[in-house]
Amino acid sequence: MMLAAADILKANILIVDDQESNVALLEQLLGETGYTGVASTTKPQEVCALHRKNRYDLILLDLQMPVMDGFQVMEGLKTNDADGYLPVIVLTAQPGHKLRALQAGAKDFISKPFDLVEVRTRIHNMLEVRLLYKMLENYSKTLEHMVQERTAELRESEARFRSLTELASDWYWEQDESGNFTKVSGPALEMLGVQVDGLTGKKSSDRASGWNEAERDTLEAMIEARQPFLDFVFSRTGADGSRRKFQVSGEPMFNQSCRFLGYRGIGVELTAKQ
Repeated sequence: MMLAAADILKANILIVDDQESNVALLEQLLGETGYTGVASTTKPQEVCALHRKNRYDLILLDLQMPVMDGFQVMEGLKTNDADGYLPVIVLTAQPGHKLRALQAGAKDFISKPFDLVEVRTRIHNMLEVRLLYKMLENYSKTLEHMVQERTAELRESEARFRSLTELASDWYWEQDESGNFTKVSGPALEMLGVQVDGLTGKKSSDRASGWNEAERDTLEAMIEARQPFLDFVFSRTGADGSRRKFQVSGEPMFNQSCRFLGYRGIGVELTAKQ
């Protein structure tokens, strides 16, 4: 994930200091460096409302101010539910305040009196991290939206598939990984006389009910090998000697982790169509 230098220079920055001289110095420094989105205020009580409105990429926050100090401002900024990242660099002349500020949520600090090289470096580094964080957040949201759209498309496609297969065949069927029927559309069970756990008819009672065992063995072998099959024909002889033929196509189903879920397919009775 790449971040261009121009993107950093276009970042929204808010300077908060009750001393206008400090504000002017920082504005001049940032302007000379090439930053174009710089704003400022000498009223700390306005910061939370300004941030909710403008979503600053960085807030340079003085800690010692009247009416409302920097620690109180940071507590107020934490109530902004729209931003889980507190983009604050504190400005302080008190070494003892640095650790407390970091514990309060500040991401970095700049010491007073200002070292201009330090100010430029810390601001640049902080903005790079902040903007990469926002890019990652936006990417995650975009990816989530794409997944939702794709899931909806797949569900719609699945519905169309089932509708078309039901129209083009006598029955549509699905089986789970154990071979049990989980969905049957059309008179499949009645037509086939299948009162067993699976399509291949593994129960001994089914084996003796007139199915051609060689054909059913072939079908069973394909299913156990997780192979698709197309227009497979098998037959059954009834108690009265009549012979019925069926044609079935099926495909294995797998999840995203390649775990086998079962089979689905379509079938027709060929006897009535001959």
